[in-house]
Amino acid sequence: MALWTFWGLAKGSASTGWPRGAGGDGQEGMLGMPRLDAAACEKDCSACASVCPTEAIRVGDDKSVAIDYGRCVVCQLCTEACPTGAMAPTHDWAFGVARREDLLLGGTRGETVRPTDNQRRAFRRSLHIRHVDAGSCNGCESELQALNNPFYNLHRLGIFFTPSPRFADLLLVTGPVTHAMLEPLRETYAAMAEPRWVIAVGTCAVSGGISGGGYTSGHGLEGVLPVDVYLPGCPPNPAAIIEALLMFLGRVPQRVRAGRQEGARHG
Repeated sequence: MALWTFWGLAKGSASTGWPRGAGGDGQEGMLGMPRLDAAACEKDCSACASVCPTEAIRVGDDKSVAIDYGRCVVCQLCTEACPTGAMAPTHDWAFGVARREDLLLGGTRGETVRPTDNQRRAFRRSLHIRHVDAGSCNGCESELQALNNPFYNLHRLGIFFTPSPRFADLLLVTGPVTHAMLEPLRETYAAMAEPRWVIAVGTCAVSGGISGGGYTSGHGLEGVLPVDVYLPGCPPNPAAIIEALLMFLGRVPQRVRAGRQEGARHG
């Protein structure tokens, strides 16, 4: 113990200052959500849609390309199949939104999200989260574990995980909601005191992901629980999860509407 104490004193704090101060978000150079340049699309081409494993990309009768980022698993197959570079990889990691429609590229633009209503305002500096794994592959769980490592140190932001739904303000759900986890998930939500909110973390929780609609599961939280924040990604990285939580608390603005980013990320 003395050795680790000496090591810590010698090295100083390992936590990043992001998103409030100096320091990176820890995701530099990582590939993120693909982006479409419709002007560069080749006529009558559907190469990207044909390889998409979750049908997140569709080509309409008018040959226009539509993308549902709520179904995207960030596999990059579309960017590899595109012959013109119209579908290109980026370093923009997944984003949180309050309206499911804002994950649809070209969808309707909603009003500016202002998640600082009177009930939620009281939780801006201290939020307790209950996590339920509703059939995840554990990819999202691996990213959630990183939130409490020395680099991200989620507690410095006043955000904590709790083992009991009775002490939780926010229910964080991962996985496509398998039939076996449907009732336990509903019981957990019912055990939470009002006011209570829900965040869908990962493409599986948002739309079902790869296994959505199969014989073992539904389409994520669709029709199961009311969702306050949707965060796609397979999996979303720790920085994306933190930003979605801060957006929920009204401490950072929502950065994506109608499938397009409107502001730079922190860091």
